[in-house]
Amino acid sequence: VQLQASGGGLVQAGGSLRLACAASGLAFVNYVWGWFRQAPGKEREFVATVAWNGRHTYYGDSVEGRFTISRDNAKSMVYLQMDSLEPEDTAVYYCAASRTSFDPRPAVYTYWGQGTLVTVSS
Repeated sequence: VQLQASGGGLVQAGGSLRLACAASGLAFVNYVWGWFRQAPGKEREFVATVAWNGRHTYYGDSVEGRFTISRDNAKSMVYLQMDSLEPEDTAVYYCAASRTSFDPRPAVYTYWGQGTLVTVSS
């Protein structure tokens, strides 16, 4: 199983980025997919998750209304559109796969990508 996250970079506050996660080696459609982030010195934080059909989503309080998670089952891809970025959003972002629906706990996610760094300057 491989999860390859990409799309991170340096952006000014108020800007946007779109992260992508390419998955291989697993039955993509059978998994709930999520994004997490971890800032230096902090615990891993839940960002968003999307159900198998893409219609049901759930967000962490700190990103609700600014970030949008989506998935393309045909391409085995998961995306995170990040708008109105703030310096507090600076972190390494990870995509992850779970067989459990809408659970924000990192422990229930089985597979993890390597992470992509997002830096938001003020």
